Amino acid sequence: MAQDGASVSELDTVHEERDGVSPASGGLKHEEEIKSEKVVHQNFVEYSRDWGFLPIPKHLRYHPDKKVHFGVLLNAVFGAASTFVVANLYYCQPLLIQFSISFNVTYGEVSRIPTLVQAGYACGLVLITPLGDLVRRRPLLLIITFVPATLSIGLAITRSLVAFEVITFFVGMFSVAPQILIPLAADLSPPERRATAISIVMSGLLLGVLIARVVAGVIAQFVTWRVVYYMAIGVQYGVIVTLYFTLPDYPAKNPGLGYIHILWSMAKLAVTEPKLIQACLMSIASSATFTNFWVTLTFLLGGPPYNYSTLVIGLFGLIGMFGVCMAPILGRTIDRLVAWYATLLATVFLIFVQAINTGAAGVNIAAVVIVTVGLDVGRQMQQVSLTSSVLGISAAARARLNAVVILAIFIGQVMGTAVGSKVFTEHGWRPAAALSLALTGFQLAVLLLRGPHCERYTWFGYQGGIEWRKKIVLERLRRAEEEKTNARADTDGEKRPEKAEYRTTHSDELQGTDEKRQEDPSSAV
Repeated sequence: MAQDGASVSELDTVHEERDGVSPASGGLKHEEEIKSEKVVHQNFVEYSRDWGFLPIPKHLRYHPDKKVHFGVLLNAVFGAASTFVVANLYYCQPLLIQFSISFNVTYGEVSRIPTLVQAGYACGLVLITPLGDLVRRRPLLLIITFVPATLSIGLAITRSLVAFEVITFFVGMFSVAPQILIPLAADLSPPERRATAISIVMSGLLLGVLIARVVAGVIAQFVTWRVVYYMAIGVQYGVIVTLYFTLPDYPAKNPGLGYIHILWSMAKLAVTEPKLIQACLMSIASSATFTNFWVTLTFLLGGPPYNYSTLVIGLFGLIGMFGVCMAPILGRTIDRLVAWYATLLATVFLIFVQAINTGAAGVNIAAVVIVTVGLDVGRQMQQVSLTSSVLGISAAARARLNAVVILAIFIGQVMGTAVGSKVFTEHGWRPAAALSLALTGFQLAVLLLRGPHCERYTWFGYQGGIEWRKKIVLERLRRAEEEKTNARADTDGEKRPEKAEYRTTHSDELQGTDEKRQEDPSSAV
């Protein structure tokens, strides 16, 4: 029998929803995933060309009998691609003064540019990212990387502000490749490395935000701002070439669905999945506190008691590199834990960091440095664990699930910028920091409303015990699945060798191997 008060029947109904032990983390495959795989195998066609004319290297073509090796190199390629694509959204921010001079317009007019690129990005999240659950992702990634790279040529050469703004919107709209790469990394990586793989790709996102502002500012200091976009063109075409020679082809996960159905199902997921809603509420609050800190940090460091120059203030952004460097370590830590507990550790740590921020950041620069590092590390761990948990809800809907979470983060950024700036300008640093502390406390409250082992559609409460080690939970699920299989075999009169073979195959899957087994109706759970 299962331990911690969870019966075999309870574990059997819970196994597909558990944080870190769902199909996204090496647990038993649930009915939706098995059905999706069967559709893929039954309709299998080996594609030799992308878009009908561009040859796919033979070693990258998909075949159901060939295992895709997702190693460190391919993971690094995903991270680097995320870095250079997401940078498109942030090159413009330090260039606004140069834009004003070049286009001979006011600061107010050029201030629309960052808004338009972010608005385009939001549209891309809603309209393009869900395609990751509908079509083959290799050609999709190549085209949505090619489009902004080519549009950047227009940004570099146009003399019209209106044209620049229109092109900027579409560059933002198509710069969503990282949000396709994150679910793809979850699909391709071995279960025991899934959180690590996700953390590396998400670190690429953070790195892109950091280096885009720094590189654009440095280049524009010495040459024209147009050189920034010439550089962006080069690195993006470099990403396309790299993806062409390294990105494995992978079949469509839901070939029978239509585009409208995919969009509708994404909206449905956003209001019917308790774990997703929990993660979104936490992501909104977490993103708001993060943005609040960075927006108001400029005001804090530029005024008394610090009175730092713009250059020194800008260097504080480089401290965020520490969070990027910590990503592999944090990912490995999360891989050992049930994701709920990793989120709990990160959230409690962030409360401690925000308490320091509220109490001492306005009087001692050491406190500012500690808060800057702690905020980066804590939020990185929290976001990776939340993403890992959410992607485990349904293997067939990972792109849509990820899109909903990213939209929540985007909403939080808008809230943090608007509310944080207003509170700081009207009341000062400490009330703004106290707001962040309160929002972090809200995150903890939301997390504690729903325990680590709740069934998929349980909104509140605790079920299935409090075990925090992923491998222990996986072992319990394996034993529960064996008992269920044995009972079913006895009822159906199946022979022992067939049951033994089934148990062995599932045991390998539970232990985190990446071997693909042949599915048949008798083995579907």
